[in-house]
Amino acid sequence: MQSWLQNLDLLIKARTPLIWIKSKEEERLFRVLNSACERLNKKRVISWDCVNGIQGSLNDERKFSNNPKGILNWINEQNNSLSTILILKDFHKFYEDPTISRIIKELSFSLKETTHNIIFSSHIFPTSDELDELLNIIELPLPDQMELKKLIKNISVKTDSDLNDNDLNELAMASSGLSELRVRQVAARALTQRGKISRIDLKDIVEEKKQVIARSEILEFFESNSNQNDIGGLSILKNWLNQRYQAFSREAREYGLPLPKGVLLVGPQGTGKSLTAKAIAQSWSMPLLKLDVGRLFSGLVGSSEARTRETITRAEAMAPCILWIDEIDKGFGGDARSDGGTSQRVLASLLTWMAEKNSSVFVIATANAIDKLPPELLRKGRFDEIFFLDLPKSEERLSILDLHLKKRRPNYNFQLSTIVDRTSGYSGAELEQAVIEAMHYSFSERREISERDLIKAVSELVPLSRTAKEQIDLLKQWSSTGRARLAS
Repeated sequence: MQSWLQNLDLLIKARTPLIWIKSKEEERLFRVLNSACERLNKKRVISWDCVNGIQGSLNDERKFSNNPKGILNWINEQNNSLSTILILKDFHKFYEDPTISRIIKELSFSLKETTHNIIFSSHIFPTSDELDELLNIIELPLPDQMELKKLIKNISVKTDSDLNDNDLNELAMASSGLSELRVRQVAARALTQRGKISRIDLKDIVEEKKQVIARSEILEFFESNSNQNDIGGLSILKNWLNQRYQAFSREAREYGLPLPKGVLLVGPQGTGKSLTAKAIAQSWSMPLLKLDVGRLFSGLVGSSEARTRETITRAEAMAPCILWIDEIDKGFGGDARSDGGTSQRVLASLLTWMAEKNSSVFVIATANAIDKLPPELLRKGRFDEIFFLDLPKSEERLSILDLHLKKRRPNYNFQLSTIVDRTSGYSGAELEQAVIEAMHYSFSERREISERDLIKAVSELVPLSRTAKEQIDLLKQWSSTGRARLAS
């Protein structure tokens, strides 16, 4: 937020005549501009919309209501001694009019000789190619931690909620990614129910964030009940992830460590890549945002890049969080010529952000086919590390079978060595399915599961290592060249 304010101040001081600010928070934007007015010794902030006309320090309310040409001519006639910031709300609905477009063009030159600034406030970016070159476009970011703490503390003081510092910090951290309006809505519900805001409201904040993410269409707020104890094997990967989690702390910053960027998990289907993403979110107590790569791409030229920017902005606003890009090879593994290079431009935007980001967004990408991944995705600096998740060895198969049996039949009492010997080449998902199939056999006869049931189940299951042998051999050959660390 601080850098955004500095950029805004610079544009105003540089006598930038036309500034377009993308934001849905009109009330907050008005306060931000009033603060800028005080910092920069501007005389006044005036706002206009087509219903209420002029509002602000003038006593001319409703003047020029439903008269966009009138308000543009008005600012052009103002005395230079009364330096003015004029906020025009929802003006994108008018500027396609050729007369208004012409007036805006002339103002872009005439206002340079004055100390006036016109701020276009809109929930969208401008769509007129004719005016794009004349506009300086910026986006009002969502409230940062400092703003959220101040907002929640003010609400707490006014309602005698008596929040301690720890609860205040937790509520502010949980509110990351919400607009000021939505935080106030959560507080209003809490006050209606209990007469105060408290740590209990964390649950309502999470629900509010789910609603926000659901409206984005591209990101999904993913609920995870799994933890690292639900993953059999992968000991090296688990240890690496525990080290990276510690690197999010303030002590790590003071020690000189950068924020972790993310990890790419490559391996055959069913080896625990997606389960690892879910388990990390639960173990790290961070929200898990799943990115639907397919929805990034749409038919409108340029909209895919805009959606990518929106996704990055939303993820960073939710930080600290985990951004899960499942099966990234399917999203970016096609021929760039078939889509006019859109996939390449979207991938470039993501990779540039990943390499340069300073936010607490940890990216977990999974891939099943290494031959479809673009080389630039595998370059060092994009991810902290690339791990290869191979089919489980005998000790890991024993651990996976025991884990799934204890989860469903905690009192099972037979040895697993025979089943382990018969499941070479089986993935973790296939071993889980074998346990479920064996339980169907025993349940149909209303008895406890036995070794015989599992032997029968694994003998009837055809593993992926046979049906997709060539693809898995290619993955193993790729990992053996030292391009990825083994997860086990």
